Amino acid sequence: MNQRQRKKLFRRLFNAIPAGDTTAVEVALRAGADPDQADGEGTTPLYVASVQGQTEIARLLLAAGASPDIESSGIGAEGTPLCAAACWGHTETVRELLAYGADPNAREDHGTGWSPLEWANRGRHPATVAVLTAVGAVTGGRAT
Repeated sequence: MNQRQRKKLFRRLFNAIPAGDTTAVEVALRAGADPDQADGEGTTPLYVASVQGQTEIARLLLAAGASPDIESSGIGAEGTPLCAAACWGHTETVRELLAYGADPNAREDHGTGWSPLEWANRGRHPATVAVLTAVGAVTGGRAT
């Protein structure tokens, strides 16, 4: 696949996520779109799906090999997918990310920022807090 084709697939994938178009996401992934490729600002597809609570799309990206703990660095879209989902109380997306191995204690900002549990607590999302706590998430650092 040449660079032009990769860019076209990436645009299709990235545009389908906010629209919730699971079919377009599936088609792009089957055609070879990289589920971990970030846009020009550093935002990953999984981060976009997670922050918007697009659980089915997150599942498709994860099943296609997206890494659950890669931090996005886009303007206004920085952080991990799990922190993004926890911040907004997208409990089902949090469950999906955890099922694919997301670290419940990984802090944003390369380990110096907030954890998923801190985001969920600050956003007052008790269902999300319960899911994170059940898998060993702690406030103030990593579980020992």
